[in-house]
Amino acid sequence: MKKFLALALVVPLLISCSSKKEDSYNEAFVKDTNGFDILMGQFAHNIENIWGIKEVLIAGPKDYVKYTDQYLTRSHINFDEGTITIETIAGTEPAAHLRQAIINTLLMGDDPGSIDLYSDANDVVISKEPFLYGQVVDNTGQPIRWEGRASKFADYLLQTRMKSRSTGLKIVYSVTINLVPNHLDKRAHKYIGMVRKASKKYGVDESLILAIMQTESSFNPYAVSHADALGLMQVVQHSAGVDVFKSQGKWGKPSRSFLFDPESNIDTGTAYLAILQDSYLSGIDNPTSRRYAVITAYNGGAGSVLRVFNNDKNRAFNIINSMAPGDIYQTLTTRHPSAESRNYLKKVNTAQKSYRRR
Repeated sequence: MKKFLALALVVPLLISCSSKKEDSYNEAFVKDTNGFDILMGQFAHNIENIWGIKEVLIAGPKDYVKYTDQYLTRSHINFDEGTITIETIAGTEPAAHLRQAIINTLLMGDDPGSIDLYSDANDVVISKEPFLYGQVVDNTGQPIRWEGRASKFADYLLQTRMKSRSTGLKIVYSVTINLVPNHLDKRAHKYIGMVRKASKKYGVDESLILAIMQTESSFNPYAVSHADALGLMQVVQHSAGVDVFKSQGKWGKPSRSFLFDPESNIDTGTAYLAILQDSYLSGIDNPTSRRYAVITAYNGGAGSVLRVFNNDKNRAFNIINSMAPGDIYQTLTTRHPSAESRNYLKKVNTAQKSYRRR
């Protein structure tokens, strides 16, 4: 199992190419991030005190982690690896703690705004249409929608798959469940209608939106990052969120609850892609070259993309327009100062190809 400390989580900086805006966004970023770092630091410290220094596990873009039972029990869905791991260090009746956490996880809804991932509150709402419905099946091969089936599956898991290990200080009891092989497609399908609506509204290719969502969150609506980037498309409130609101004639920035709503998140993320495509990077003539630039800018900012070619924006556009799209891709994946942004373009471009074939 991977361990995720708060400071190790990915920070997608979505910033514009205006230096003045970048300065103001950077100030907001420092202010917001410092406050969030304090919260995360306190949370991580609390987990460390209870579970041990090597057992700190915190929610991330592709990892749902929820603590309950005074932080003694936790549920971890790893959307990349396709596993659900329920663990407890409760000293009395650990099976009972695991059983309830298994049922809650299997039946939880898909409203991220209703769950506080940084507390031990048992605020998971049992849903008539569970978020994981169809992504996991029980020991008889059936999807799990109702509490009766979830309870029977939990009992089966406790009888056949419960394991224990020692951390040196505590005994950890756990159960691991595999998601179905096509769990990624199952989650993607949930949001196809929203993606098509946003694509039509903003003129952004559906395949690009889906590729961004897959790369950012693996279609995890509960996704959070160290920088407090939120939701399916990992939108940062004070940068991309501000840009989108301003373009729509709104004041301020989107709230956390707004960005945790899947449809609002997809709309906002797609609107920002449109701003990059039609405004900040519109000086790039070739649509393929512009797409490479937009993808990279979604991760590291439009300004950083242009500075790869020249510190002067107009000269950068001229240089880009004199190059073939393949050379633009090669340059951005080898010369961009951020290794994360270099790899991001590769990942999104590969994912987009797969969605274009469907």
